[in-house]
Amino acid sequence: MRWILPLAMVLVASCGGQNQSEPKPRTSVLTTIASTPSPATTAPARAPLTPPRTDPSLLPRRLLFANPDRAFPQLSPDGKRLAYLSNVDGVLNVWVAPANDVAQAKAITKDEKRGIRQYHWAFTNDHILYAQDEGGDENWHIHLVDVKTGTDKDLTPLAGVQARIARISHKVPKTVIVGLNDRDKRYHDLYKIDLSTGQKTLLLKNEGFASFDIDDDLVVRFATKPEKDGSNDIQAPDGKGGFTSAFRIPHEDTLTTQLAGFDKTGKKAFLVDSRGRNTAALVELDLASKQTKVLFEDPKADVRDVIQHPTDRRVQAALSSYERLSWNVLDPSIKDDLAAIQKAAPGDIQVMSRTLDDSKWLVAEIVSDGPVRYFNYDKKTKKVDFLFSNVKAFETAKLAKMHPVVLKSRDGFDLVSYLTLPRASDPDGDARPDKPLPLVLSVHGGPWSRDEYTLNRWHQWLANRGYAVLSVNYRGSTGFGKKFVNAADKEWARKTHDDLLDAVAWAIEQKIAQKDKVAIMGGSYGGYATLVGLTFTPETFACGVDIVGPSNLVTLLNSIPPYWESEVEQFTKRIGDHRTDEGKKFLTERSPISRVDKITKPLLIGQGANDPRVKQAESDQIVKAMQARNIPVTYVLYPDEGHGFARPENKTSFNAVAEIFLAQCLGGPYEPIGDDFKGSSITVPAGKEQVYSLGDAVR
Repeated sequence: MRWILPLAMVLVASCGGQNQSEPKPRTSVLTTIASTPSPATTAPARAPLTPPRTDPSLLPRRLLFANPDRAFPQLSPDGKRLAYLSNVDGVLNVWVAPANDVAQAKAITKDEKRGIRQYHWAFTNDHILYAQDEGGDENWHIHLVDVKTGTDKDLTPLAGVQARIARISHKVPKTVIVGLNDRDKRYHDLYKIDLSTGQKTLLLKNEGFASFDIDDDLVVRFATKPEKDGSNDIQAPDGKGGFTSAFRIPHEDTLTTQLAGFDKTGKKAFLVDSRGRNTAALVELDLASKQTKVLFEDPKADVRDVIQHPTDRRVQAALSSYERLSWNVLDPSIKDDLAAIQKAAPGDIQVMSRTLDDSKWLVAEIVSDGPVRYFNYDKKTKKVDFLFSNVKAFETAKLAKMHPVVLKSRDGFDLVSYLTLPRASDPDGDARPDKPLPLVLSVHGGPWSRDEYTLNRWHQWLANRGYAVLSVNYRGSTGFGKKFVNAADKEWARKTHDDLLDAVAWAIEQKIAQKDKVAIMGGSYGGYATLVGLTFTPETFACGVDIVGPSNLVTLLNSIPPYWESEVEQFTKRIGDHRTDEGKKFLTERSPISRVDKITKPLLIGQGANDPRVKQAESDQIVKAMQARNIPVTYVLYPDEGHGFARPENKTSFNAVAEIFLAQCLGGPYEPIGDDFKGSSITVPAGKEQVYSLGDAVR
């Protein structure tokens, strides 16, 4: 099993805090592209603010953006206990119950700030491992909680150091392998930590590797070394304390090829591998002979997940996703199991956990217009029992269906997209409204990520406010083969943006969208796309909402966290080279900050002060540049957030601002702010007068 900081992590966002990630606001250096300030220009004319229309029948934001009631359930390896995330005084914590009596659940963690979002059962069956940072700074600490006593121990109590769980194994249940960048901020050394004593022992000093693949015996089998040409050299231990090259992954395959695990003998490895093909197939590699065998391939989509037996490690099924999730069974012994689960839960299925003896499974059913439902499955009796849903209120709420649609780009790519319409506008369910609607183009982060078929809270919120909502898997999105993902290389603000424009044109042509009422909105790369939309093609969009989006690609790449050092060559190949004069010129041309004077439409910006990926300076500098030109902008800043907004109070407060902003722009209804700012750390450094009633809510 591998641990890795994927390139895809560089800009992936929570889209304004749907899912993501706290101390005083930082004062950043406000830089602009030009060495001398541009002369002030006359601000675009803006009509006086008038109250948008309210509608008491709207679904409350507090419902739509609250923490889940219960989420991410996991069976203990022995199947005796069940853990899940739930709220303690409005903050997500880990709860544990007897597996057969959820009503007896008790909270075993005591986070009081931004909540816990990552946890694992240790194979002791008596401990939970979880990760937590400080205010979204992503300097994760790994904690160990004793389920019986509630004792919480920080296994990595190092300030300013990022810890990552690298591997746990049923074969060595009292040990966890953790990566720490305490010696060199650029690279994570591997340590063994004894769960009984907390003692830490150096396992491997990292001299420039991006990731490691570790087997069930907690032996490092492979290490990934990024090369200057953008390729990855996969190296194996040489038996003398060093590493030697085992095989190579060319640059064109680095986003679509990785190890997926080993068999029980350790003599075979399983890869998700796009080398020699377009979509990534599940491949078996004989480590002695180097011979490979394709086990499964989807011609339209990459393999995205692999099921292996919990102990004998045989591959049992492969998961791919084009429009929706699709399972391919490779081991006949689980064919009837998946069939029984699918019969009881007809939505998209994901296997959440399995006991070590494989007698019990925990699975999730995903639909677009209801909550995630979790089920216990007994392999012996083939019985599927409903456990709970993640948001009980969603069971009866009037939610809208999401429709997968496949669009064509101007140069022939299929763009798998997702459309949600207000329920009343599409009574026959044909994914076409009875008349054109205002449209919100919701752009995912990454760009090396993707939109999926699911209950998307943004889609539900905006559709409930009367808007059509369209999410597009533009080129660079992952899961659709290497040709598609590589087509985004050095095409930021060009062909990646053309795909978004083509989607808007399609929606107008199909009479889904009103041409003069299209908003663009997104987080991280989606925030960048929003800024590109308002600076490169301002005639297309009526307004934009940018959340933690970079405004200057030069300063973005110059300020990447030191622990992304191993990925620099990938960045330069895929975005542009910030280290050369020619590269800086290229990146400047693709940066919204260089076209600020083109902004004529309303812009709302949201930012977390502790963001280590897209730093506060990225938002500060474009706000400053707009102010220098007398161009109105509203800037919302959270001192206790990072790359996206994790605390539900902050999510709700920002979306209250965004909702009024969109109502002013697109004409939809809004829910008044009310107490939506209660408990939030929201500050508005600029432009509160541009959003109706915001000045009254934030003093």
